Amino acid sequence: MGSRLIAAVLAAQLLTAASVRLIFDTDMGNDVDDALALAVIHALESRGEAKLLAVTLTKDNPWAAVYVDLVNHFYGRGSIPVGVVRNGKTPDDSKMIRLPAERRNPDGSLVYPRNIQSGADAPEAVALLRDILALEKDGDVVIVQVGFSTNLARLLEAAPDLVSRKVRLLSVMAGQFPAGKPEFNVRMDVPAFEKLVNEWPTPIVMSGFEIGLSILYPARGIEQDFSYVAHHPVADAYRNYQKMPYDRPAWDLTSVLQAVRPEGGYFSLSPKGKVRVTADGVTSFEARRNGRHQYLIAGEEQRKKALAALIELASRPPDRLR
Repeated sequence: MGSRLIAAVLAAQLLTAASVRLIFDTDMGNDVDDALALAVIHALESRGEAKLLAVTLTKDNPWAAVYVDLVNHFYGRGSIPVGVVRNGKTPDDSKMIRLPAERRNPDGSLVYPRNIQSGADAPEAVALLRDILALEKDGDVVIVQVGFSTNLARLLEAAPDLVSRKVRLLSVMAGQFPAGKPEFNVRMDVPAFEKLVNEWPTPIVMSGFEIGLSILYPARGIEQDFSYVAHHPVADAYRNYQKMPYDRPAWDLTSVLQAVRPEGGYFSLSPKGKVRVTADGVTSFEARRNGRHQYLIAGEEQRKKALAALIELASRPPDRLR
């Protein structure tokens, strides 16, 4: 084996060993930034920086699991398990997930193959989370939550010791900091979010509404950067979410970026402290020396750097097309 090949193999092994073992908890279908965030995760896995263990859903719509599964298949990772919430929030229809899933070729075959045909085919989210965590090493898992706190609050109720042992960090897109108006992910399940901030045993880093709002994913990137295939499920979702062209805040993408590249210089962190929430979903932050909570802060240059990284990652072709 030549020296260059040996070096490449060793580098690949080091990347794999250092990759972040990730669970993605999302309300896929309520906003297109969830789809872009999933694309970013797949790119990070292709680069050896992350390993996607499972995707769990907090949008209680039968197409959500179908869409996640077909995206995973598109990126060559159709074996990634997908779990769904039962008796959850926002069961309403979503064209961004339904229309790509319904799309067919002239011969009647699916444009986007998948294994899951309905959310009814997928396991319940908390049961899946428990199974996945039980197989992982202690302190080895990072969870990215970019939807409601429903699943993770139920996980805390069902298996708090498992969370304490297996999870080292929770990266959340929720709230507005240091204080602000009720944010959607919080407002849709306030009791669950309250349980999360009061009982979750590991550090939590929150990307507030204000962060994603200041980093806009450009419509031109969708039109240009995803054109390496005739049909792309993420670009398809983007076009069906709103009438093109539009730039969309990169809310959920920022939580993924921080979870996998915390030393990347994209964001600064607030002092440690405690997040509180009112009954109507208003979040606030109180600095505490021994607090487990922090929130993201981003200056102008950091926002530019983060956006450039997110565009590059989200539009990275699957390995089979490179």
